Amino acid sequence: MNDSHQVAEELDADEVPVEHGERPGIWELALPSILGNLSYTIVGMVQTKFIAELGAEGLAAVGAGQRIFFAMQAILMAVSAGTTALVARAWGAGDYREASRVTMASLVLGGVMALFIAVLGILFASPVASVFGLDETTLDMASRNIRWLSAFNMVFAAMFILSAALRASGDAWTPLWMSVGVNIMNIPLLYAFVFGNWGMPEMGVAGAAVAAGISFTIGVGVLMMMWIKQKFRVKHVKGGWWRRQRLKQLLDIGYPAAMEQGVFQLGFFIFLMLIGNFYGTEAFAAYNIGVNLLAVCMTVGFGFSIAGSTLVGQNLGANDHDGASRSGWRAMYFAILSMGGLGVLIIFFADEMARFFLGDAEQTIVYTVQFIYLLGAAMPLMAIEFAIGGALRGAGDTRFPLIATIIGLLVMRCGLAALATYLKLPVFFVYAALVGDYLVKGAMLLWRFKRGRWKTVVNYQSPGEARA
Repeated sequence: MNDSHQVAEELDADEVPVEHGERPGIWELALPSILGNLSYTIVGMVQTKFIAELGAEGLAAVGAGQRIFFAMQAILMAVSAGTTALVARAWGAGDYREASRVTMASLVLGGVMALFIAVLGILFASPVASVFGLDETTLDMASRNIRWLSAFNMVFAAMFILSAALRASGDAWTPLWMSVGVNIMNIPLLYAFVFGNWGMPEMGVAGAAVAAGISFTIGVGVLMMMWIKQKFRVKHVKGGWWRRQRLKQLLDIGYPAAMEQGVFQLGFFIFLMLIGNFYGTEAFAAYNIGVNLLAVCMTVGFGFSIAGSTLVGQNLGANDHDGASRSGWRAMYFAILSMGGLGVLIIFFADEMARFFLGDAEQTIVYTVQFIYLLGAAMPLMAIEFAIGGALRGAGDTRFPLIATIIGLLVMRCGLAALATYLKLPVFFVYAALVGDYLVKGAMLLWRFKRGRWKTVVNYQSPGEARA
């Protein structure tokens, strides 16, 4: 089923992918992923600067809106995690047709799920946003932001899933150029829709969602057109993608990842509810500002997570278990060095950065600096979660990261934060609970990866081979 003659029958002869056995290095995957996500981080900082002119209420509304939107995206992680693991395995095994069919199946499945999530987001934006204890003005801003983000949900899903498939095949540069193009468009659109410039309506916080939606719609249109015209490694296929075993593999690998994201978002909901209800809008806004300022560190970590996930999957597909282990460890070492170094740098300039974004909001500045000190110091622990967690998911071992998230986030972070709130300690101690979270998760993930059971969690066999 996998010989070169049969591959060429389905793909044009001049479009047959790279030879089996050629796998990219960590930096070949990590660098474009880092740069691509850095472009989103820069736009996020520009958005933060613009929204800061609307006051702490605007910043808190964007934070609440983003948190709820990310929670709604959790179900798409089921598709994305399965896509990454199965496309990488197929590619490593030289089964290029299967990689393309998995991509097609993932896009259809993800599109259906995204539509369902969008309807829920539009209908229930206000009741869900109210859990954060925000004042009436902030709640109204957050609700409108969520509704507009939900309206573009299918576009976000298409970009997310197709980019994951391309990276899993070893093509991390195409998603980079797409993200750069999208974000170049996003910045002037932010200026237009947030403030009502160039004849556009003044939409405030909701304008940030509209700007993102329009830029992603254009970007996805270009990406899909190129995919249909067979410009990428993973090809557009018209038939053969709808197989029960393929969908079962996607969901079997993916549903623990979706549950992990659900737990992840639930933990953040509880954590932010404690902050918003007991410490006020300033403390709530400071958390979101601090996360945005440290997003550059997390961008680097995400790049190594993608690299580790892809290389572990491809090496396992090629039956190179030692190579898979080396890829995971190397991704972790690079992530710790880069994220830790950037964290120290941001800590050093924490006060100056907070004042640049917040102006004279003194109490919010104090809280933001405190949060940056804590999260910046925890960057090496976060690096372990990014790299080793990504490596495990690339192997299809999505259940153990779910267990680690439940124990680390729900039990450790939320438990310590609730205790600090009960004891009426300053918000600094609530923020500090996240250190315990990352310490526990890091230790658990390292233990799992070292044991090596992840190497045999998924027994790869393409649906085409199963029918042969």
